[in-house]
Amino acid sequence: MPTEKRARQRAAREQKQAVIQKSRKRRRNTRRGIGLGVVAALIVLIVFLVNGSSAKSTKGKTPPTTIASATTTTATTSTFPTPTTQPLTTTAVVPTCPPATGSTKRVVLFTAAPPSCIPATSVWDATFKTSFGTIVEQMPAAASYAAVNNFVFLARYHYFDDTDFFRVLKGFVVQGGSVTDADTNGATGEPGKMEYGYPGYEFTGNTPPASCAKTPTGPGCYKPGDLAMANSGAPSSNKSEFFFVLPGGQKELSPSYTLFGHLVSGMSVLDRIGSYGAANTETSTGVPTLTVYLLKVTVTQISG
Repeated sequence: MPTEKRARQRAAREQKQAVIQKSRKRRRNTRRGIGLGVVAALIVLIVFLVNGSSAKSTKGKTPPTTIASATTTTATTSTFPTPTTQPLTTTAVVPTCPPATGSTKRVVLFTAAPPSCIPATSVWDATFKTSFGTIVEQMPAAASYAAVNNFVFLARYHYFDDTDFFRVLKGFVVQGGSVTDADTNGATGEPGKMEYGYPGYEFTGNTPPASCAKTPTGPGCYKPGDLAMANSGAPSSNKSEFFFVLPGGQKELSPSYTLFGHLVSGMSVLDRIGSYGAANTETSTGVPTLTVYLLKVTVTQISG
């Protein structure tokens, strides 16, 4: 019996020990679960804090867009080609016809109007390279010989290169051909002012029919994109300055300006230059809101 009693006692102890071990295991599992839960909670908290900090750091700031890129291409005098200023001569030279390839030296002051340098029936293309693109005008010598001859003469002496469009009136004209506006060496001047009387001479050109004053859409009258000579009030005072006719301008111009070129291409360029013009009013100075440069003019004989 004592042996059986000890067996029962041992069994009871083993059962009790099993219960204790089971309880301990349950407590360990509980602690592990709590620990995992705490870790998960900490991870969630860290993610939340990181995201919250990131959101806070960008609050009030403009997100990256194409605006910055657009800003760098905004038309200003520093974002497109500008002229390389060339010295201006202040001593007049006797005019001689320049070579067909152009003079090796820039000349802007002469003692007299140019001699006949082109065939009377020739037709020319004048290419104007501007800050905003290229404009091409066709100039038939037969229609206005004196003006076309003069323009080819001056272009081959690089007279117009590295100048600017100093007078721009919206819906009216874009005017250039003055060497005293973009250049700073040898002469200075107000817009349109010829400080030394450049180019040193005047000439008389023909004009559109007088009927264009009443019927501006008639034959021989100005059309949008046309090229004409600027003057001091009479066609006998032509020098070097010229203008392009903007859409609408043909209806306002009096037939007192020598018409010598018709647009081949580049109306969109003229429109863009015109968009920076001053208001077309009687008191307007015509000074554009943005300086647009005439970088180079080349002339090419295409017939005659």
